[in-house]
Amino acid sequence: MTRILLSSVAAAAVLASAPMAWAQTEIQFWHAMGGNLGETVNELAAGFNKSQSEYKVNPVYKGSYTETLTAAIAAFRAKQAPHIVQVFEVGTANMMAAKGAVYPIYQVMADAKEPFDPKAYIGPVYGYYSTTDGKLLSMPFNSSTPVLYWNKELLTKAGLDGNKPPATWPELGEMAKKAVAAGAKCGFTPQWQTWTLIENYGAWHNLPYATKDNGFGGTDIELKFNDAPRVKLIQMFADWGKDKTFVYGGREGKSTALFTAGDCAFHIASSGSAAGIEKALGQDKVGIAMMPYSPDVAPKPQNSIIGGATLWVLQGRPAAEYKGVAKFMSYLSSTPVQAKWHQETGYVPITTAAADATEKEGFYKKFPGRDIAVKELTLNPPTANSKGLRIGNFVQIRDVVDEELEQVWSGKKDAKAALDEAVKRGNELLKRFEAQNK
Repeated sequence: MTRILLSSVAAAAVLASAPMAWAQTEIQFWHAMGGNLGETVNELAAGFNKSQSEYKVNPVYKGSYTETLTAAIAAFRAKQAPHIVQVFEVGTANMMAAKGAVYPIYQVMADAKEPFDPKAYIGPVYGYYSTTDGKLLSMPFNSSTPVLYWNKELLTKAGLDGNKPPATWPELGEMAKKAVAAGAKCGFTPQWQTWTLIENYGAWHNLPYATKDNGFGGTDIELKFNDAPRVKLIQMFADWGKDKTFVYGGREGKSTALFTAGDCAFHIASSGSAAGIEKALGQDKVGIAMMPYSPDVAPKPQNSIIGGATLWVLQGRPAAEYKGVAKFMSYLSSTPVQAKWHQETGYVPITTAAADATEKEGFYKKFPGRDIAVKELTLNPPTANSKGLRIGNFVQIRDVVDEELEQVWSGKKDAKAALDEAVKRGNELLKRFEAQNK
């Protein structure tokens, strides 16, 4: 009798506790971060899950940025969309045009009555993903900007000061040639060439990429990046390629392997690559500085623009579940989480509080150069040419620019012919986007 009674009590206890376990709401978060970054994303989700018991964020790696966006679109059409999807910055205009699919962050936070202060975010990061009247559409997550990395050891072998980076492109060219002459396999290689050499070169020198404030003023725009300064820059790299002063290492982040292998003296790449580069080469061998500029184009740099990705919230889920989404966004924006994310990856802290906390901890003294990205973004108040880019069909346009630049690197076209053709093909894609979204 006693045994039966105890069993009944145990069963009752299990039943009583079961509803609490079942009541936990799961939040689906699709992302494009593999490898070490993927592990860090998993840790962020685990931290949020441990901080409360009502919601559980489930991070799911869906492949590259393009693959993740494609998967999310297909899932939305099938009415099986995740709550949150990570979309790279070039997908911003397309996401804005996806009527009925997006639940804007400012609205998510307001509806959930979750505290949200736009002034807490770093201006260039917030502005890139906001409406013209300052309403945030997606939550900044892994924001980055290009910085210059250099191999101190290769410069020293060339008889140069390993602790003194070049400030201008002519200086970089001279130093890179000396490094190659001293045995380096490569002088300079760029990562994400369309982003670093075309888009950010424009912002850095206050040159327009497109009409109507680079697309912020409307969708009926034309591309303008085939200007004389960029033609001269690309032709210069083509000429450098003859003696390995410039080496093309492939699209997106593929060229970083050349730098981390110790082959190249200089590398322009995402600030988000900092942790991986320092781990591969050794922190003492790597320097981080601002991008070089062309003194014949601008007397000094303007400011850089961001890359990376943001978190977009998709419609179609029960209203109550978005409270969990809002709480997760608050968690990601919190100072300790942002500071940790910034320090472990090299991505820009999205709030000024996180940047201040990192500096107070002495992180930048221990890891010199990790503050360069924020300094570049905030170097000067952004202009219409340096606020950012809001371009329709931007993913396809970048593919076009990549194709045309590769024609230059292979010697099949000169810089002017390639950039003129890139603009022509890009404008056709813009017209198609405008027609589809009238």
